[in-house]
This record gives sequence, C-alpha cells and structure tokens, in this order.
Amino acid sequence: MKDQVIPKATAKRLPLYYRYLRILHHSGKQKVSSTELSDAVQVDSATIRRDFSYFGELGKRGYGYDVEALMNFFAKTLNDDQMSNVALVGVGNLGSALLKYKFHQSNSIRISAAFDVNQEIIGRILDGIPVYPLEDMAEQIRLQEIDIAILTVPAEHSQPIVDELVRAGIKGILNFTPARLHAPKQVLIQNVDLTNELQTLIYFLHSNPNREVD
Repeated sequence: MKDQVIPKATAKRLPLYYRYLRILHHSGKQKVSSTELSDAVQVDSATIRRDFSYFGELGKRGYGYDVEALMNFFAKTLNDDQMSNVALVGVGNLGSALLKYKFHQSNSIRISAAFDVNQEIIGRILDGIPVYPLEDMAEQIRLQEIDIAILTVPAEHSQPIVDELVRAGIKGILNFTPARLHAPKQVLIQNVDLTNELQTLIYFLHSNPNREVD
C-alpha cells in the first residue's frame, strides 16, 4: 500500500466495494472489471479506478480484477479478518434497533456489551447482548478490550459519557446524537444525524422537482 493519506470519500466507499466483492465471490465469479463494479455499486468507473490507485496495482489493464484477491485485500484493509467488539451506550428505541441489526454485512463486527440506566433492562440479555449498568461501562470496556462505542443517549448526557469512554480507552465513537462532541484528536468520532440526512433529502426533492428519476 502506498505511503499516503487516503481521502475520506474514498475510505467511505471501501466497505461498499468490499460488500459487493463478497457477493461476487459467493456467486463463483472470478474476475470483475471496473465497469461492472460501477454498474453494481453506482459509482463511476473512473472514481473506482482512482480509489483503487491509492493502494497500488490491484488489477491489470484489459484483465480486470481478481475477485477473491481483491476481496481478501479489502478484508485486510478494513480489518474484517479480525473481530471488533463494540459497546452500545443507550438502549432506547434506536439502541434496541441496533442490537437487532447483527451487522450482517461484516463477519467481524459485533456488539458485545450494552449499557443503560433503565433498571428494567439492566442485567437482562437483549437479542443476545448483555445490558450492564452505566457505572460498569469503564470496567467492561477494559475487560472486553472494546475500542469502539456507539452512542444513542439523549444529547444532554452525551459529552460526560464521551469523556468517560475516552478515559476507558475507547478509540472510536459512532455518534447518533445531535450533539457535536469533543474528544482528544486521537479519538475518531463519526456523526450520524438522521434528521439532518432526511432534511437534506427533502431539500433535494423539492429543489429540483423536474429531475429525472433513474
């Protein structure tokens, strides 16, 4: 792999490529072209070739890409060959839905512990995941060697929880709250604002009413 920084937009597309390569591999396909990938994942072929170029020579001109080799390469790049334990903080409506999700697009991601303040669910096993009291969070994160947390708590409680997650050794946070969180620069925070995404979609729907639909 070349010694350079991969653009964030490229990094976000890598799981998409990997997921489709797994589908191709399971179907028995051995080779795939950038044009075929483009049709399947709805990313133009020039962008795909540019994305792949950051990782060196992954295919041959006129031959295409070896599906299994490329799939294995992205599995290693995305650490999908190693199990990643994830903590879920907040088991309300959204948190409960995430417990049911099972992360079927990856064999290596699992929520191994959930944390909440609701006495009615603390100590129970929900969808195969134990729910611990919030005061046990730091201890369980260390015991289970968890590096990633998903945050689905009320916004007004999010920053103190993030501070505790950082102290417990968390390296990455997927933030579903509307709050913009603060953490040391070595801790990565990915914000997922569902309301913002819907409002953006609605804006584009109404700003171009004469658009063509594929």
